[in-house]
Amino acid sequence: MYKKNPQISMGTEPVKNLLFKLGVPIMLGMLFTALDNIGDAYFVSGLGVSQLSGILICAPIGQAIVALGLLFGNGAGAYVPRLLGSKDMDRANKVASTALYGSLLLGFIATILIFVNLEPILRALGGTHENISFAMTYARVYVPSLILNVFTVTMNSLNSSEGQARLVMVVNVLTAVLNFILNPVCIYTLKMGIAGAAYATVIAQGLATTVLVLNIAFKRSLFNFKISNISFDKDTLAPIFKVGFSTLTFQFLTSLSITLINTQAKKYGDSMIAGMGAVTRIMSMGSLMVFGFIKGFQAIAGYNYGAKKYDRLHEAIKTSVLWSTVFCVIFGLAMILFPTEIISLFSTGDTEMIHIGQQALRANGLSFIFFGFYTVYSSLFLALGKTKEGFLLGSCRQGICFIPIILGLPMIWGTNGILYAQPISDMISAVITVFMILPLHKKLMGHERQLEL
Repeated sequence: MYKKNPQISMGTEPVKNLLFKLGVPIMLGMLFTALDNIGDAYFVSGLGVSQLSGILICAPIGQAIVALGLLFGNGAGAYVPRLLGSKDMDRANKVASTALYGSLLLGFIATILIFVNLEPILRALGGTHENISFAMTYARVYVPSLILNVFTVTMNSLNSSEGQARLVMVVNVLTAVLNFILNPVCIYTLKMGIAGAAYATVIAQGLATTVLVLNIAFKRSLFNFKISNISFDKDTLAPIFKVGFSTLTFQFLTSLSITLINTQAKKYGDSMIAGMGAVTRIMSMGSLMVFGFIKGFQAIAGYNYGAKKYDRLHEAIKTSVLWSTVFCVIFGLAMILFPTEIISLFSTGDTEMIHIGQQALRANGLSFIFFGFYTVYSSLFLALGKTKEGFLLGSCRQGICFIPIILGLPMIWGTNGILYAQPISDMISAVITVFMILPLHKKLMGHERQLEL
C-alpha cells in the first residue's frame, strides 16, 4: 500500500539504510538512462561515422532544453525536503506546482525557438558538410519531443524529493528498455535510418510521461499539482531559483562543454567528433549513476539540515563520499584497463576513431576517481541553501576550469589538448573542492555544538 508520508523516516531511519533506499534505486534508474543514450549511439554507429557524429552534435540541444526542467525541478527538489522537514506542507505544494507548470511553459517556448532556427544552430554546434543532413533528419523529430523530457526531468526531481525513489527508477528503466528495443527495429527493420533513432526516443519518452501523469492522477504523490497552487511570490520563487539557477548554469555549461569539444574536433573531421562524442556518452554512464545516488543524498541532507539533525547530516556526507568514491574508482579502472574494447562497440572499423577514443577513455577514467567527492559537495552546498558556494563549485568542472582549457590547450597541444581537457579540469576542480569544504564543516560543527548546549 502507498505510504502517504514517506519522508517521515528521513529523520529517524538509519542513514545508511536511507541512502541505500533512496540513492541506489535512482542510481540504477540513471544507469538505464545512460544506457539509453549509449544505445542510440551504438545502433546509429552501424550506419556510419557521419551518421553517428550527426546525432552527437544534437546532444547540446537536448541538454539546453532539459536544463529548463532542471531549473525548476532541481530548485524545488532541493527546497522541498527542507519544507517537509519543517512540516510546511502548504508551501511545499506551492513550490511543487509552480515548478511543474513553470518548467513546461519555458520548455515549450524554448523548443519552438530552437526548432525554427534548427539548421544554423546545428552548424554552430559542429555540423560539417558530411553530417549536417543526418543531424537535421534526426533533430526534426527529436527536438519537438524535448518538452516530454522537460516534464520527466521536473517530475523525477520532485518525486525524489518526497522519497519516491522507486518510481524514478521504474520510469528510467522502462524508458531505456523500450528505447533500446525500438532503436534497431526502427533503424534497421523498418528501414527508417537515423530518423528511426529519433522516433524510438520519442515513443520511449511518451511512455515515461504517461507513467508520471498516472502517478499524479491516482494521487500517489504528496503534492497537489493544482494550477491554483501556482505562486509567484518571493517566498516561493526565490528559493527555487537560488538553487535552480545554479543547476541551470551547470546544465548549460555541460551543453557548452560538448559544443566546444565538437567545434574544436570539427577541424579534424567526423572521426574526431564521433570518437570524442562516444567517450562523452560512455563517461556519462558513470557520472549519471553518481548523480542518481546524489539525488537521494540531497533529499536526506536537506531534510535533516531543515530538522537541525546535524549528526545525521554528517553521517550522510561521510557515507556518500565513501560509497561514491569506491564506485568511481571501479568505473574509472574499467575505462583505463579496457578502453579499446569499450570504444570499439561504437565503431564499424574506423581505426582513427578507435585510437582517439581509447586515449580519451584512459585519461577520463583516471580523473573520474575524484568525481564522487566533487559531486557530493557541490550538491551538498545547494541542498543546504548555500547557493553562492554551490554555484561556484558546481561551475568549476565544465565551466570555470574547463572552458579556458579547451579553448587554449588545443592551440598548444593539438588533438591531445582536446583529449585531455576534461581530465585536467576534473583534477583542478577536486583540489578547489578541498579548500571550499573546510569552512563548511567548521560551520556545521558549530551548529551541532550550539544544540548540545
